[in-house]
Amino acid sequence: MTNPDPTYREHDLVLVTGPSGAGRSTALNALEDLGYEVIDNLPLSLIPRLLEGSAPKAPLALGVDTRNREFSAYALVDLITQLRGDTRVQPEVLYLDCSADVLLRRFSETRRRHPMAPAESPGEGVARELDLLVPVRAQADTLIDTSELTLHDLRAEMARWFGRESGPRLAVSVHSFSYKRGMPRGVDMVFDCRFLRNPYWDPDLRSLNGLSAAVAEYVSQDERFDSFFDKVLDLTELLLPAYIDEGKSHFSIAFGCTGGQHRSVTMAEKLTNALAEKGWRVSKRHRELERRAQSAKTPTGNSA
Repeated sequence: MTNPDPTYREHDLVLVTGPSGAGRSTALNALEDLGYEVIDNLPLSLIPRLLEGSAPKAPLALGVDTRNREFSAYALVDLITQLRGDTRVQPEVLYLDCSADVLLRRFSETRRRHPMAPAESPGEGVARELDLLVPVRAQADTLIDTSELTLHDLRAEMARWFGRESGPRLAVSVHSFSYKRGMPRGVDMVFDCRFLRNPYWDPDLRSLNGLSAAVAEYVSQDERFDSFFDKVLDLTELLLPAYIDEGKSHFSIAFGCTGGQHRSVTMAEKLTNALAEKGWRVSKRHRELERRAQSAKTPTGNSA
């Protein structure tokens, strides 16, 4: 039986593509976390047959890139055209873009061979693939440039564009940062935590961070802490529904302190937990803690 609603589609489908190293695996993992059924590296010829089946309970996300068997840029363009003409399918093409120099750096850091130049330099593979994907890039419904995005930034972008959960449709991200390194880019609301008591001056707490219960307790013992947190939470709860009404899909809140290790982390953790308990879709990022963790993994230099 056909559905009388002309806007009805049996299949919501996101095709995720782009050059190798641009973040396709991270994007697919994020879509899976958002409730999509994810299939990676399915041969192009099998995609129409996949859609001939009964409508799935969840929307589909298919990873397609040059590693796919039978891959051809023009075959993919033809497939996209075919899907757009199918009244049963609501396709969206997500192209993850990235500059050539960043792609080359990523391959150099991981020491992986480029799939389009297994016996040559990664630079040749990057250039070859970007040239091959020009017609596919032109078909993109959504284009995300990952050149300056961290993994956490990309996941936040995916939640912003493809979040589908019922309830509040606003994706909230909460950040902690150090003023010494500058404010994060693109945040909507910033709070300065440098007036709170600083665990840095306690020798037993200096090497810990705001994820530690001892540090969180120390910061929360400041007589101004509870009032500050309550006012921040009240303001946040006032603003979020208003931004939904305005059509905003992502809202970011940042807490800063001197080193981005103690007070800002404590506040970010507490607000994230409070918003999650109230049913908001919320993620968190501790910028300076991530940088320290990444530095500790770097083989050059000593970890202090």
